[in-house]
Order: sequence, then C-alpha cells, then structure tokens
Amino acid sequence: MEHLRGFIFCICFFILAAMNGSVEASKQFKVGDHIGWQQPGANNTEVYTQWATSKRFHVGDSLSFEYQNDSVLVVEKWDYYHCNINKPISSFDDGNTVINLDRPGLFYFISGVPDHCKKSQKLMIQVMGLHQRAESSPGIPNTPEVGLAPGPHPSSSGIVVTVTLTSVFLALLVTVVTMV
Repeated sequence: MEHLRGFIFCICFFILAAMNGSVEASKQFKVGDHIGWQQPGANNTEVYTQWATSKRFHVGDSLSFEYQNDSVLVVEKWDYYHCNINKPISSFDDGNTVINLDRPGLFYFISGVPDHCKKSQKLMIQVMGLHQRAESSPGIPNTPEVGLAPGPHPSSSGIVVTVTLTSVFLALLVTVVTMV
C-alpha cells in the first residue's frame, strides 16, 4: 500500500513538472455583431467604437469580418487616424475575413473603400495579454478612461478561462492520496 502511494505521488509530481502552465479558451468575435462590417449609417457613426468597448479581447482570440462589396485593411496608427488606404499592413476583400489576435497591444482596421473610413467604418481594439487587466489609457477603447463599466458577462464577450494545471493536479494528488 505504501509503495502504491509513493508511485502515485511520483507520477503526479512528474505530471505537475511537465505541464506547469495554463489552458486558455479563445473566442472568435464577429465584428459589428448583427450588422457586420459595413459603412455605418449617419445616425450610428460610433457603432464600431461602441462594439469594441463592450468586448474584452485577449491574445489567441480572433475577429471575424463579414462584408459585401467592401474590404478590410489592417493599418498603422497614423493610417487609422488619417483614413489612409494606400499603405496597409494587410488587405482582405474575400467577404469573410478572420484576423487572429496574436499579440497584446493595439490593432487598427479600416475599410478599403474610399470614404468609408471617413464615415466611421474603422475599428481600433486593445488586445490584452493572457493575464493582463485593462489599464487606463486615454482615448483607447476598452480602458476605464473612456468610462467603461466592469467587463460584460463572459457569454457576451470573449470567454477566457484560465485553469492552472498545477492546481488541478494538486487537487487530484490530494484526492488520490486520501483515498489510498
């Protein structure tokens, strides 16, 4: 019986050492929700800013742009603010574009159709690192400085579940040891 307990302890120790990390669940966000990616109406020019401020984006999430007779340009900050469509980092026009958010920081998107960006078809998002909390940054969506309420319920934003494997295996170890 004592040998079995020692064996189980060793197995659990090696599993803990090998898998000391976390498991992340990522989310795909449909840009603009039901309206998709299109030129906003004259009375709804803040639609993409409001959409972005109601979400929490994390590394590993992705954005899905659904559109017709339009395009999506990934651009630098200057190009975003000046609606410059001439120097995109990336350009897409397939009608269903998925962008992986592979790093923390700001991402800038504009329409490639002339004048759509000037009519507010543009999106700026803040992507948080795996364990980063939203910090106050003036003028950047998703930060308390722009008057955000606490994050929405996970079912309406991105689901990010962090489960430390160390904790799971420690609980398993305690359970097995007490049973033996």
